[in-house]
Amino acid sequence: MDIVPRAALAFLFIFMLTRIVGRRELSSMEPFDLILLVVLGDLVQQGVTQSDYSLTGLVLAAGTMALLTVLISYVSFRFPRARPLLDGLPIVVIQDGKVLEANLRRERMTKAELALEARLQQIESLDQVSWAILETSGQISFVPKGS
Repeated sequence: MDIVPRAALAFLFIFMLTRIVGRRELSSMEPFDLILLVVLGDLVQQGVTQSDYSLTGLVLAAGTMALLTVLISYVSFRFPRARPLLDGLPIVVIQDGKVLEANLRRERMTKAELALEARLQQIESLDQVSWAILETSGQISFVPKGS
């Protein structure tokens, strides 16, 4: 019955790993990243269940992961002070048409990647942007000047 603590430890490991990797990387997955994610899932599964292929093992492992996901969501909702730690904070990357290089470096993002995201949202130049915010989901919200 050691599946529950193993699943809880695996959950915490994955939670911390996603915080370390960063939001930009998770929002722009390449084929290699997707394959790596599938391999990581298989490795975690082996560590959680070992050689237990029973239905009980499945229910315990999946139930523990689901319960911890709901718990994290509830704590984030109920305790606003924990929200930045659990969910992260949006980061301003452009302010009044000026790229905030320090914030880009912090997120390991280049100005070219930022310009690409702007073009995907029909913005020709970064000077046309009043605000750009890297959201906690990894998406970038652009507010054009004059809006």
